Amino acid sequence: MNSIKAFAPATVANVACGFDIFGFAIEEPGDVVELRRRDEPGIVITNITGDEGRLPRNPEKNSVTGVMLHLLKHLDIKDFGYEVILHKNMPLGSGMGSSAASAVAGVVAMNELLGNPLTRQELLPFAMEGERIASGSAHADNVGPSLLGGFVVIRSYHPLDIFTIPVPDDLYCTLVHPDIEINTKDARYILRNEVSLKNTIAQMGNVAGLVAGLMKADYDLISRSMVDVIIEPVRSILIPEFKEVKTAAISNGALGCSISGSGPSMFALSRGRDNAIAAGQAMQARFAEAGIDSALHISGINKGGAKILEH
Repeated sequence: MNSIKAFAPATVANVACGFDIFGFAIEEPGDVVELRRRDEPGIVITNITGDEGRLPRNPEKNSVTGVMLHLLKHLDIKDFGYEVILHKNMPLGSGMGSSAASAVAGVVAMNELLGNPLTRQELLPFAMEGERIASGSAHADNVGPSLLGGFVVIRSYHPLDIFTIPVPDDLYCTLVHPDIEINTKDARYILRNEVSLKNTIAQMGNVAGLVAGLMKADYDLISRSMVDVIIEPVRSILIPEFKEVKTAAISNGALGCSISGSGPSMFALSRGRDNAIAAGQAMQARFAEAGIDSALHISGINKGGAKILEH
């Protein structure tokens, strides 16, 4: 095998109350990586599409190739070189796990080309390095679901302990990306370092409630638990019309609505595709009233995660 093409899906991280510990994958959009073996040593990025020239071409500074370099070093493979083409199919700074999708597609492609020496779980720390390259923080709430699929819970980072939980089959995600950009580093910088005991207790209850609601297919409990009293009040000020868009989603059938990742994308969860579409159209309409264009994605929970498109 001398070439491979891999796809990694967009993701919703935090999922309201689960800052840095919850995330789930959607069906699309996602990034595609083409990887080809070559005789000369080293990794070369031959092309990146969809980034408007903004991403670094230096392999050590790009999340897609940075993870490949870490993987090759770990496996002590020096026999061949590789050329990489990255197709960016989602906006940068979108809150949809853009850098995570690139990293995951890259590490999955490389692992496949090498004969799959590592399992998906074993690839997680390498994919997380892509997040460190992109944002300075090796969090797993985007790379985890993009790599593994499904709804992911990060129980611990030290040591890394990640697992998936079952979700109802008719649970749908509405993801709306307004035509604005928020830098992940900036969105993390504005967060408070200390949280009150009152808010901590409230957040812990919502985290437990959301997990239980998803596993029991209890939609009322899911709805009651999609409340973030710690992160959303701070980050929402960076998103124009946030409160109005959230109200529009819930008024049109959504169980709950919050910020996707660090924003500016907003997501809603709904019971059934029709409710998800209605919520999305209402969210887009509210952004449009404020003169903000947006893109809409409707998806069930992607339970498969990253996949190989062709050899």
